[in-house]
Amino acid sequence: MLSLDFMALPLLAASALVFVAVLMGILSARVGFPFLLVFLLAGGLAGEYGLGIIFDDFNLSFWVGNIALAVILVDGGLRTDFATFRTGLKPSLLLATVGVIMTAGLTALAAVWLLDISWAMAVLLGAIVGSTDAAAVFSLLKSSGVRLNERVAATLEIESGMNDPMAVYLTLAFIGVVLAMESGSAQAPWLSTLGGFVTQFSLGTAFGVLAGFSIAWLMNQLRSLLEGGAGILALMLMSAGIGLFAFTTWLGGSGFLAVYIFGVIVGNRARKAVRQALSAVDGFAWLSQASMFLLLGLLVSPAEVKDTLLPALGVAFFLIVVARPLSVWLCLAPFHFTRKEIAFIAWVGLRGAVPIVLAIFPVMAGVEGGKIFFNIAFVVVITSLLLQGSTLPWLSRRLGLLLPEKDDRQQWRKVFGDFVLDARISVGQVSGFYDLPEPANPDITLGAWVAAELRRPPIVGDSVNIGRAKIVVRELKGTDISMVGLKLPEH
Repeated sequence: MLSLDFMALPLLAASALVFVAVLMGILSARVGFPFLLVFLLAGGLAGEYGLGIIFDDFNLSFWVGNIALAVILVDGGLRTDFATFRTGLKPSLLLATVGVIMTAGLTALAAVWLLDISWAMAVLLGAIVGSTDAAAVFSLLKSSGVRLNERVAATLEIESGMNDPMAVYLTLAFIGVVLAMESGSAQAPWLSTLGGFVTQFSLGTAFGVLAGFSIAWLMNQLRSLLEGGAGILALMLMSAGIGLFAFTTWLGGSGFLAVYIFGVIVGNRARKAVRQALSAVDGFAWLSQASMFLLLGLLVSPAEVKDTLLPALGVAFFLIVVARPLSVWLCLAPFHFTRKEIAFIAWVGLRGAVPIVLAIFPVMAGVEGGKIFFNIAFVVVITSLLLQGSTLPWLSRRLGLLLPEKDDRQQWRKVFGDFVLDARISVGQVSGFYDLPEPANPDITLGAWVAAELRRPPIVGDSVNIGRAKIVVRELKGTDISMVGLKLPEH
């Protein structure tokens, strides 16, 4: 008689592991412990030095990791409103490109010193751990319950969705450089590397836009036929996204960039259809994250991690305390972010599954000593989620970047003041009535004066000082300030 033990026992172990990890995650999230870290640790504890599950299939992990990241990026794109691009697109693009390159280069400095490896290997390591993680950022921003101001939230979300393609490109490029050096080639493939950059990003953008508009049109046509069919709509979205990822990657483009752009366009162009499918899409995203983090945890060998633990911790702390903050400050300074906003964005440079997935690339490419990247990436991710992920709510409150809930009247007055003013009145009228210093051009509207003082796209919660008083942006209509709050000093 045919025995089905070969199917039932692994399935039982996998389902039990996921169930326990989810239960632990729910309980730990109440005390501020990052949910995703539980999956990673659960996988590690279930491995050969824990429950004894032996798993070393890098090919399967590579498959699962890439598909899961594609699903997570589709989910993140679907939830990104076009309106957030008003404040977050330009700084996010700079962080996702120049910022990743700078972070990788700075991290390489620490890697050369701490790990005693070549410059090419050090920069490869920097590229692997240089990008923030979409899964970690999207998950923590949703689960932490914090309501960040629009500028900070938009910058973090768009950056985390768009910097994976740069990290993947840099990783593949420097794998080519390392392999060329190992083979004794006199010249690294820099020209083909530059050509690959143009190809990946141009094809990724083009296919993402084309597929986004096409699927959005289709979703709008089918919505009336599928009322209440959230699961079917979600399945269509995910299959289209994964298909786009595979097709774009096959043709040499950036599949990660394509699916994120696809998600953003579909989420905004077919908003009503997507809205009813979001809960089911969220289920796909969580399943992807759980599978990815558990498998990556199972791959880790504690004995190998132990051998490089101290230098890996050194790389992690340098990345978190020096490389990321310096890169963020240089990228965001031209956009007139406040010091508190820059500090928070720098700190929430969360590393999640992406560095571990990217660390599989050198192993599969046959880079000599490539397993060290995987072990170091694992330590970096654990350190980042523990230090940065668990302190996100506390730091956002400490820096005053949270917006109050509408029904919290006391906190609302504390942030926006007791006086509500129409932003269409002249700033001269306000300064005259409240005995405040008169600006150079008193005839312009209060809203226009605040926008000019800010020197950046205004958001709710922005403030400027006028003498001893503070003008706070309270309401926007489109891109224009419509209402402000006035806070006078207490006597």
